[in-house]
Amino acid sequence: MSLQKSKIQLRKQILQERRSLNPTVWKEKSFQLCKNLETFSLFQSAKTILAYFSIRQEPDLSFLFNSSQKWGFPRCVGQSLVWHIWQRGEILETGVYGILEPQSKAVMIDAAEVDLILVPAVACDAKGYRLGYGGGYYDRMLSSPEWYSIPTVGIIFDFAYLPSLPKDNWDQPLNAICTETKLLMI
Repeated sequence: MSLQKSKIQLRKQILQERRSLNPTVWKEKSFQLCKNLETFSLFQSAKTILAYFSIRQEPDLSFLFNSSQKWGFPRCVGQSLVWHIWQRGEILETGVYGILEPQSKAVMIDAAEVDLILVPAVACDAKGYRLGYGGGYYDRMLSSPEWYSIPTVGIIFDFAYLPSLPKDNWDQPLNAICTETKLLMI
């Protein structure tokens, strides 16, 4: 079986499991994940954090967005992620993939300002590799010099933490993984 085919099948399987979560269970798992993340020293010391708005029952990080940190969220522009500051209550737009995004006129964030990146994932493995949605946006960003030294945390539920994942040579490992029951440094 080819690497891409195995990634596609694994992605389909885990997304199906995530979609099957009861909404109450999903919210509770998300809340516990956020509580776990709040105990992480890198989170506590970060002044500017990049995050995401949950889609397809990804872990919901919105419980964190009232904290004192400055929050950045991506807009998909061409093949890149462009990051903007966002505060609760500011208007969001629906982007090309149906994901909520800050407005294009929102203040942009430079990589030099960022202390921590919370990375959405379909699955993560024990070596910090991540299975994403297949667009390559995060791998491209994290491989560029201005971003690769910023700490990254993969955000998943326990069932999406696997011993190993198929990986390509462009896949970028993460520094840590956070689930609803554990926080693992890689």
